[in-house]
Amino acid sequence: MTIKLPSYTSGISSKPLLGMTIGEKLDEIAATYPDNDALIVRHQGLRYSYSQLKEAVDQAARAFIAIGVERGDRIGMWAPNCAEWTITQFATAKVGAILVNINPAYRLHELEYALNQSEARFIVTANTFKSSNYTEMLFELAPELKASAEGKLKSMKLTSLEGVINLADEKFPGMWRWTDFIGMADNVSIEQVDEAQSQLQFDDAINIQYTSGTTGFPKGAALSHHNILNNGYFVGESMNLTDKDRIVIPVPLYHCFGMVMGNLGCMTHGSAMIYPDEAFDPKTVLETVSEEKATGLYGVPTMFISELDHPDFSQYDLSSLRTGIMAGSICPAEVMKAVNTKMNMKEVQIAYGMTETSPVSLQTSADDPFDKQVTTVGRTQPHLESKVIDPATGNILARGEIGELCTRGYSVMLKYWNNQEATDKAIDAAGWMHTEDLATMDDEGYVQIVGRIKDMVIRGGENVYPKEVEEFLYTHPDISDVQVTGVPDKKYGEELIAWIKLHPKADTVTEEQLRTFCKGKITHFKIPRYFKFVDEFPMTVTGKIQKFKMREISIAELGLDDI
Repeated sequence: MTIKLPSYTSGISSKPLLGMTIGEKLDEIAATYPDNDALIVRHQGLRYSYSQLKEAVDQAARAFIAIGVERGDRIGMWAPNCAEWTITQFATAKVGAILVNINPAYRLHELEYALNQSEARFIVTANTFKSSNYTEMLFELAPELKASAEGKLKSMKLTSLEGVINLADEKFPGMWRWTDFIGMADNVSIEQVDEAQSQLQFDDAINIQYTSGTTGFPKGAALSHHNILNNGYFVGESMNLTDKDRIVIPVPLYHCFGMVMGNLGCMTHGSAMIYPDEAFDPKTVLETVSEEKATGLYGVPTMFISELDHPDFSQYDLSSLRTGIMAGSICPAEVMKAVNTKMNMKEVQIAYGMTETSPVSLQTSADDPFDKQVTTVGRTQPHLESKVIDPATGNILARGEIGELCTRGYSVMLKYWNNQEATDKAIDAAGWMHTEDLATMDDEGYVQIVGRIKDMVIRGGENVYPKEVEEFLYTHPDISDVQVTGVPDKKYGEELIAWIKLHPKADTVTEEQLRTFCKGKITHFKIPRYFKFVDEFPMTVTGKIQKFKMREISIAELGLDDI
């Protein structure tokens, strides 16, 4: 009788966890690689070596102490990618304040919720971004600002907020300009920063990141120095980063992908952080990779697809690229092939995780065979554990069986901020974080994500995993991107709808042609009943597809509300 292995693995490493704070690691790297490029912000025309970045961070840390920031205080950061974002990230870590990442796409209701739920004392904000006027929104939520002295706000709606630091050159009532705020550093010595830093513990909460909020209000994952510093470090270790690497980071800094895998991954290795623009634009990414001789590039699959499909793609020299991270959603095989060959990223890696796990818990390696890179999210990261369980019983399943993926180890968040009920639901008594992702683990320990528990479609009693259908449709030569979800059906309970994005130069494709393409190649009940041709998908700022919105739109358009 053959006994199958249980779906459990632990990540081994010869390298120990970093037992230090973020500020201590920055000081160490700045002393080791003082002249290395640390931060290049193309759209602002700014370049910092590691010694210059440390100087800017220390200056901002002194300014935060000058306005009264203390260990454990919450500081909101509401801006697109810019140098001040990163300086604030490291400066708050030095003084022990908790950085509250606020999504640049937030509007009034969401901003009010995040500031009040985190009880933020101060906020650093951009003036405007895209269609959002942040300054006007803050005045609308806190009209008291216009008659308030800087740092003395008493607001009816934003009850914890005391002060606003605006990145604009223009002076607004009740708000400090960034330049004026930085000027207050003159009132505080570097010794005071060093003293504040010496009191910190690496298990202190240092960051609150709000989950994407695909349903209801977002939850604030409270993360420690230990959580995110080590996660950035081991992501970089998997990529074989050194002080010679130069990583282009077009993903948003407010999300773990940008500030942990990007900023902390680079900083812990003396590598360069390079921001091509304040938000993603495929042309500026390609220009930046070429001009800065980047060795690595980050992005979600939709970003890589946009870069590959850009009409001027062939004009850019991408020969310096070696590695990178693709995360956020599963990478289609055809996209991975193009990234390997056309973009020269032979060592690109797939990373999987969630905000609550700092974020990466599984990752492919440069040595993994191609089929593992495109069908799995790799193996368990060093110093972490993974298991696949039966969601109904909680029991570990045998290898190859589909169940819920769980993660345990240093990367699991401290808690959901001010939300013990949600914390208890997500992290069980044994310390396992329940991801709500459906997965399988093979005999070599590679994990394949087959969908979300709530995304699984049950058609006529058959379980259908949208990812499997998506992977097949990706092989159609005219399809650039595809997302599949379920919609209600009177006869079968649910049917599939495929949202199709075609390549810019593709010929006209019909629903009937796609059905013919599917017939005989995938099981009949996996062939979508409906097809919808689109230019884009509803998604979060971080590039996560919002399938619940796809479902809502599809139900409305197909007239299925009564089912």
